[in-house]
Amino acid sequence: MGYHPGLEDDAFYLAAIKRNLNPALFPHDSEFFRLQFQATIFDKVIAASVRLSHLPVLWSVFLWQLASIFLLLHGCWRISRRCFARPAAQWAAVTTIAVLLTLPVSGVAINLADQSLHPRTLATAAILAAIVAVLDRRPWIAGSLLALAVAIHAIMGGLGISFCIFISWNLRASRARRPSAMPVAVALLIPLGWMFEPASDAWRRAAATRGFYFVARWHWYEWLGVFAPLLLLDMLRRDLRRRRERSDSSALPVLVSSVLFYGVFQTVVGLALVLPPSLERVRPFEPMRYLQLVYWMFFMIAGGLLGRYFLGRSVYRWLLLFLPLSAVMFYAQHRMYPASEHLELPGVATKNGWLEAFDWIRQNTPSDSLFALDPHYMTLPGEDYHGFRALAERSVLADCEKDGGMAARVPRLAPRWLEEVNAQTGWQSFQAVDFERLKDEFGVTWVILSRGRLETLDQNHSTKLTISCPYQNELLQVCRLY
Repeated sequence: MGYHPGLEDDAFYLAAIKRNLNPALFPHDSEFFRLQFQATIFDKVIAASVRLSHLPVLWSVFLWQLASIFLLLHGCWRISRRCFARPAAQWAAVTTIAVLLTLPVSGVAINLADQSLHPRTLATAAILAAIVAVLDRRPWIAGSLLALAVAIHAIMGGLGISFCIFISWNLRASRARRPSAMPVAVALLIPLGWMFEPASDAWRRAAATRGFYFVARWHWYEWLGVFAPLLLLDMLRRDLRRRRERSDSSALPVLVSSVLFYGVFQTVVGLALVLPPSLERVRPFEPMRYLQLVYWMFFMIAGGLLGRYFLGRSVYRWLLLFLPLSAVMFYAQHRMYPASEHLELPGVATKNGWLEAFDWIRQNTPSDSLFALDPHYMTLPGEDYHGFRALAERSVLADCEKDGGMAARVPRLAPRWLEEVNAQTGWQSFQAVDFERLKDEFGVTWVILSRGRLETLDQNHSTKLTISCPYQNELLQVCRLY
């Protein structure tokens, strides 16, 4: 598993943490993360820990990431102890999850865990601890942990509550020795009128940047990733019931049944919410991301069964399984971000030209600067999906790759997002008159160009704009507009 601060969604989260510590940052564009973050304590807690520890921000975030991964694996270990009697099975369950932390979850554009600090990781750790409390029949502790998960990441916390309800129901059914059956679930629709209001064209353009919102467009292999784990869990559930196995704790059949019922229920609910055009405003809530918990439980159970029936205490079998699997996962992550160090550790110089430019900007430009760059910059060669705001600590016009997703979640941002993205359309062929337009319309004072672009600019269109580039590397120029 790699570590990449500022990567993808961390473009928002790390920027929010830094603004909590220094409110002077992002005077032009903080709405692109501030509005959504009113519903989470995540950025406030991390910022408070920085103040208390007096550590640099990047060191604090790195330590939080280590703590998050430890809590995730510790939660898996505690659950596995309640499902498997043999230590080999317990540790095989944990090791399987550890190796597969960066495994993509089918169709929903997330992994089991992120390679940067994300509130979803901390919320998942709280949910795993709540699962243990439910299995131990300690409802008050479970409720407190689930409330914490909701406060950190509302969507993930809500899914955790749903899952724990199924575990609690299956525990009661198992204790009463009644045949298992699907519980009746009643969904209460809170009258949120904005969900049913006609969506604007700007909002639809923003939502269209998130392909995973539209399940009807998913590929066959993504649907296989939805239904294959459920089919395998159903086979395992039937096998456990048929054999009436009692050598292990009863938590294993309870957990298997709970994951299966939860997965089926959430699939039905998710499809009912994302397929009807009249509910298109619900899509940014990403109800299909329930699959992350299904994957967590599925691979933990699968690892435990492998440890019990195949691995045992044989060192050679453990190496035969986990070394090649680890190598494949490492290779995949390295290929995903080829221009960056696999571990972008605090205090270690980077060889990524984009990150070098962001670092220069952070140290050498005024904090109230407003930048513009290619709205598709995250996908350009060598950039590796790092967020400008989080790492350069400067305001920037909206981009297509991440700000579009935020505009889809917060509809009132969509018109501004579309206006700024449209203003940057055709960036690679911009001339001096286009940069002057950005300066006049939005107040842009700096731009990032590919190296050599300044020499190709046509400044013979009666423009009074002056452009100077105090920084350049092998990829980029950072230029000021006067």
